[in-house]
Amino acid sequence: MASPSLMKALRQLGFLKLNFRQEPPPPEEDRVLTLFRNRAELKKAYGELEDETYRLKDRIKQQEGATQRVQEMLNALETRLGLSDTGYPALVFYQLRRLWQSGRELIEQFVGDLVRQQDERERRQHLAEHNRRQFSRRQAVEKQLRSAESNAAEEANRVAELETERARLTRFWHYFKRRALEHRITGAVATAVSANATLTEARAAAEELDKEPIPEFPGLSVETRRAINLAALAHAETLCLRLVKTQLVKLAREATQRREVTDDYGSQSECEALMREIEKAMGVIQARGNIAQEISSRTERLKQVARYRGPTDTSPTSDSIAFSEGDVLSNEPLGAARMPNVLAEDTWDLFRILLR
Repeated sequence: MASPSLMKALRQLGFLKLNFRQEPPPPEEDRVLTLFRNRAELKKAYGELEDETYRLKDRIKQQEGATQRVQEMLNALETRLGLSDTGYPALVFYQLRRLWQSGRELIEQFVGDLVRQQDERERRQHLAEHNRRQFSRRQAVEKQLRSAESNAAEEANRVAELETERARLTRFWHYFKRRALEHRITGAVATAVSANATLTEARAAAEELDKEPIPEFPGLSVETRRAINLAALAHAETLCLRLVKTQLVKLAREATQRREVTDDYGSQSECEALMREIEKAMGVIQARGNIAQEISSRTERLKQVARYRGPTDTSPTSDSIAFSEGDVLSNEPLGAARMPNVLAEDTWDLFRILLR
């Protein structure tokens, strides 16, 4: 035991206190760390803003370049239209482009009408098939539910009958009968519990069936899209056939493929005659008389000859629908003019119209 003098000396010197707990940083250090984190986040946000600024400036330069090119084209067109020698060819050029665009719009409208009709029809079929499947499934589920309800009721009645029978056995000489009956009741209760579990599962299955949503419509079938595309090709051929005695389809194609006006349409009188021919052609291709019969007959021919590369392709190969009599756009004499392969030549911009 330490002496009193030693204890007094220790009290005078004091104990060496060791702090093993980590003290929290003072408030000043916490504020400094927060400032550093905020500074790093601000630098990151500033860098992202700089990148976005560069992208926007680049897009502005591109747009300015495109605007400048359009302005130069407009100035050149204004200059051309100011002179009779170049103004008339410019009018012919844009009227030919309009003729080509009109043909494309007619086919687009035709395809759009077919798509709407078929889409509505196939959606109804999709819903009807879903309802038929659900009806058969619902019958099976309801049959299981009725069977489970009947079985559960029978087992419950069986348990009740056994318990009633046991309640009548009150005499002491009924001891052994009661023991045998209790074993039967135990088994009947287990069977009733299993029947109730089956009934619960059947009810859950019926509820799940009621909650099932209608599956999403997958879109037009491959067969439907093929049929619509063949009708579009037939429509394109019909428009070409109506202009078979002219060179307007060839001229309209060339005008559409160029970006600037050309002077290849002759003198003023020749341009005026060509514009009258274009105006007449516009009326011819827009005429609705017999158009349905013409498209139908040409569609039937295409159905017989069309071939596809694969089971999911919706457009036939261009070789399979080619005409043996040649091309209406060739520079042959008028009497030898022949039907074009509208798919191979992308007549009326068919590639933009056909369904994928």
